[in-house]
Amino acid sequence: MAPIRVMLVDDSILFLGAMKQAIEKEPNLVVAGTAANGVEALEKVGVFRPNVIVCDVQMPKMSGIEFVKALLQRHKIPVVVISGTPGVTLSALASGAVDFIPKPAAGEPKDAFFKRMLNTIRTAAAANVGAKIAVTHSPAHHAVGMLTGAPKDVVVAIGASTGGTDAIAAVVRDLPADFPPTLVTQHMPAGFTAMYAERLDRECKMTVKEAKDGDRLVKGRILLAAGDHHLRLRKDAQGYFASSRTGEKVNGHMPSVDVLFDSVAELAGPRSVGVILTGMGGDGAEGLVKMRRAGAYTIGQDRETSVVYGMPMMAFNKGGVVKQLPLHEIPDNLIAHLNKLR
Repeated sequence: MAPIRVMLVDDSILFLGAMKQAIEKEPNLVVAGTAANGVEALEKVGVFRPNVIVCDVQMPKMSGIEFVKALLQRHKIPVVVISGTPGVTLSALASGAVDFIPKPAAGEPKDAFFKRMLNTIRTAAAANVGAKIAVTHSPAHHAVGMLTGAPKDVVVAIGASTGGTDAIAAVVRDLPADFPPTLVTQHMPAGFTAMYAERLDRECKMTVKEAKDGDRLVKGRILLAAGDHHLRLRKDAQGYFASSRTGEKVNGHMPSVDVLFDSVAELAGPRSVGVILTGMGGDGAEGLVKMRRAGAYTIGQDRETSVVYGMPMMAFNKGGVVKQLPLHEIPDNLIAHLNKLR
């Protein structure tokens, strides 16, 4: 199999050299070329013919966000941005970048950062850029059916990874303000989830907040798993609440979708709905199987609209998916299912 051709775009010669050195140690990766800024990268991309582009966000002449927008008008090449600023990162993802790599944290070993970078490059190489462009350019809002009578004790759980920031927004943005309490796990590091929750809160009819340990589940609220914390459903005499705690990674992730789905299967069972969206790997697949076995209604995103058809494919292949749907059909399907519950 031909190696993945990577183009690096960064104005720091030292950082560019370090990334290049790390990539060239890998047998299935090759550096196709480098550029010091977005303008130069646009001129060279046709010559280098990369499979993936890794791009800094803050650069002279043209920012990484401007570069992503300009590139995708001409080429369907997956772009991974490097950034330490949550707001800028989310803007880059909304502009068409398929994934991001947080800049090295203070004291983080270089090897750990480069391992994350290499894994992200491999994931990006499998991305469906057409699906990413489609969701990026889809209408900000669209009408969904009316919720006429969902029971009070229903819980909705959603999980996603690569491509998930857009996909989650597409699902929850237009859900009605009286929609059942919803728990969401998106693979995202600490420092980024709070900003993402705030952005969703501005866009949604429901309220959205980063989950805190002990938060009560209430109608019309979405709780988003905090970075470096597992989100679980818990229950006491007063009803459902969220557990948000650190621990060991599960399937290589914290937060983990499996952790969320497992807890929902155990406590809410047939009074729950599980949705698994775009993402690499299998996190959430076993949990969705458990939810379905417990009587939950489960939805998996289809291949055509997934940026990475990994997590939903694994869930489907394991028998965890009741209904497989394109992204834009999921909100109405949720409403239709809830309206039938009594």
